[in-house]
Amino acid sequence: MSRSMMRAVVQDAPGGPEVLRVAEVARPEPLPTEVLVRVHAAGVNPVDWKTRQGGGMAGVLGEPPFTLGWDVSGVVEEVGFGVTTLAPGDEVYGMPWFPRQAGGYAEFVTAPARQFARKPATLSHEAAAAVPLAALTAWQILVDTAKAEAGQRVLVHAAAGGVGHFAVQFARHLGATVVGTARESRHEWLGRLGAAELIDYTKQRFEDTVGNVDVVIDLLGEEHDATSTRSLEVLEKGGLLVAVPGGVSPELREAADARTVRTSPFLVEPDGAALTTIAGLIDQGAVEVEVEEVFPLEEAARAHRQGEDGHTRGKLVLRTGA
Repeated sequence: MSRSMMRAVVQDAPGGPEVLRVAEVARPEPLPTEVLVRVHAAGVNPVDWKTRQGGGMAGVLGEPPFTLGWDVSGVVEEVGFGVTTLAPGDEVYGMPWFPRQAGGYAEFVTAPARQFARKPATLSHEAAAAVPLAALTAWQILVDTAKAEAGQRVLVHAAAGGVGHFAVQFARHLGATVVGTARESRHEWLGRLGAAELIDYTKQRFEDTVGNVDVVIDLLGEEHDATSTRSLEVLEKGGLLVAVPGGVSPELREAADARTVRTSPFLVEPDGAALTTIAGLIDQGAVEVEVEEVFPLEEAARAHRQGEDGHTRGKLVLRTGA
């Protein structure tokens, strides 16, 4: 393959996992303030398969063809004019450009240098690629949106998933008491990560056993058995529900107002500075990263099928072969 080309997963139309294919495409070149990163691994997230289907961020990306993927870990290959924070050879990870196209399912990506951070030294590229989008979502919800603090009670729905397992650990790090919903088979692991109370949602209604909550992180959404509306019942007055998938409907906001609690939609943003902080916590051993399976780039469709089946413990990752 010539220096001007690279392998990438592309799709030419919305649809099922079968629309994903590996092709040779033009390799990007860094503009001023940008870096070219040789991608070693790319994380797979629910927003990826939702976008592939025509939902998610498809409206931002526009009509196919396009390349999915926002989580990447790799090595800086080139730097554009003006870049002073990174140099060729630096190992980095990041969530560039979200929600615009980053093209993470590829051998190379370009993005502003400050949307990356140095990779946690204790992690492989495969593990590091599992971090950015999920960890930044959890971090920005807890630190920037909810301003969670010691002594509060935080309920995390889908605690065993990508965002959830980071939210449990960050909330514990902030000194909160963490309550999580997950299948019983995940309880021992989540307890080790820092969850003080766990509810098996297949056997119990969480609102029947949980109360006095200050912050709810809803990673399921109203379409999943009215989780958002039901979560209002467990909040203290003045408490906050952060609704990630689906956001906050007028009906949900009205129901929250009637109970004197607050609601907030949320969408994660690139944040190299926060990734530097998160890398420090990982390297200190304060935060663990869970990767259920790593797939070769050519098996992106299989990774999507597995992710869409649900019940992934932590994250799924693609290895680019770089």
